[in-house]
Amino acid sequence: MQDIKKGFPGLVIAGLRGGSGKTIVSLGITTAWTTKKYKVSCFKKGPDYIDAGWLSYATGIPCYNLDTYLCSEDKVENSFKTRSKGSDIAVVEGNRGLFDAIDIEGKTCTAELAKLLNLPVLLVVDCTKSTRTIAALVMGCMAFDPELNIMGVILNRVAGKRHEGKVKRSIEKFCNIPVLGSIPKLKEEDFPERHMGLITCEEHARSKECLDTFLRVAKENIDLDAIYNICNKISNKDKKEQPAKTRLPASVESKIRPSIIECPTIGIIKDSAFQFYYPDNIEALIQRGAKIEYISPLDQQTIPSGLDAIYMGGGFPETHAKELAANNVFKAALKKLAQKGLPIYAECGGFIYLGQSIEIDQKVYPMADILPVKFGLSKRPVGHGYTSVKVVHKNSYYKEGEIIRGHEFRYSTILDIDYKPDEMAFKMERGKGIIDKLDGFCRKNVFATYTHIHALTTPLWAEGLVKQALQYKELNKNR
Repeated sequence: MQDIKKGFPGLVIAGLRGGSGKTIVSLGITTAWTTKKYKVSCFKKGPDYIDAGWLSYATGIPCYNLDTYLCSEDKVENSFKTRSKGSDIAVVEGNRGLFDAIDIEGKTCTAELAKLLNLPVLLVVDCTKSTRTIAALVMGCMAFDPELNIMGVILNRVAGKRHEGKVKRSIEKFCNIPVLGSIPKLKEEDFPERHMGLITCEEHARSKECLDTFLRVAKENIDLDAIYNICNKISNKDKKEQPAKTRLPASVESKIRPSIIECPTIGIIKDSAFQFYYPDNIEALIQRGAKIEYISPLDQQTIPSGLDAIYMGGGFPETHAKELAANNVFKAALKKLAQKGLPIYAECGGFIYLGQSIEIDQKVYPMADILPVKFGLSKRPVGHGYTSVKVVHKNSYYKEGEIIRGHEFRYSTILDIDYKPDEMAFKMERGKGIIDKLDGFCRKNVFATYTHIHALTTPLWAEGLVKQALQYKELNKNR
């Protein structure tokens, strides 16, 4: 395994703010290098699912999230080491601005992640209506944290060759770092967005065409060979050795598949309506002995037999409400299984599907009617950002008193809900939750929450779901 303290070829692609163009650059570079037959390991800083999905689509391998709020630095570093093993180069797409974080100290920002992983930063800068000032911004980033290695700059949204020349000469003169690309203003229709950012690659009708556009932009406007060579040159330099960090116990760092005579089968609802899953979460279930079977209320009329539990992630059920509402057979089958005691764990969009209905533009779409909740849709985020929850009531996944970190990002609203206080497992210490700062609606074997968790830092989740699946399998072994 590569020792990242001795240098691993890779880079962090960062911007000065959200919307600066780093996703276009990240997708263009990873697609171009993958086309050249380089094995590229890709990562997304932060909890974002959509950009990670596009990066995975570009490289053909899973993109993993690196998040120092959700996970400890040790786990983030170990994840990067493990997932980069055997690759030619690693690409980490940052989030928001280079130094933006949840607090003024900046511990969870992209810059700190770059230093943790010992990777250089390629800075993407929006040059709209600016020239020499861009050099001042780049110089400010360099001075703000001298320990950060900014390897070069990509200019974005340049208005022409004259504009590009002024900005480039200013940066190279005053900052003494190279400009490694210059991207002109692009047509917005090539990069369609909606309320949560880019449309997911699963939903985009022209995903391949869009990726070809990213590739063309990168080939025509970015010095791909120079970036690759600089990353390798940096990685080959001798790095100052740092004291070894305390290793995590093997039982936590890398779970070994348990010895189970009969493995439980967990159905994962995954399609264009539900696609928000961390690869680590699915792998955690497999590592604990589960078999995975993907199912879809969009593509299947009913639920296959033999499932011992169901995991429903987030996504965009609101954009598929008509199709989801129309599949009455699937909804009825899921409700029947829930009444029978099938363990179901749902996050955000999955929670909506378990409810009674969702109202969109004054039209009501019936959902699975498993939990007594009616949803609406807001034009602005209702819950957005990192969460911290305290487990306050007994449930099958988390210990009472435990503090769990996660995140929420939703536009759905609660129009009506019928619950008892002890059915809400979580008390929100940070974040919105379902209602009245409560989350984790737990009724019988169904658990639904707006809080997305990451399995690396919340191992009890996977253990709980597999345990419940085994219990259900045993109770129904003669089915």
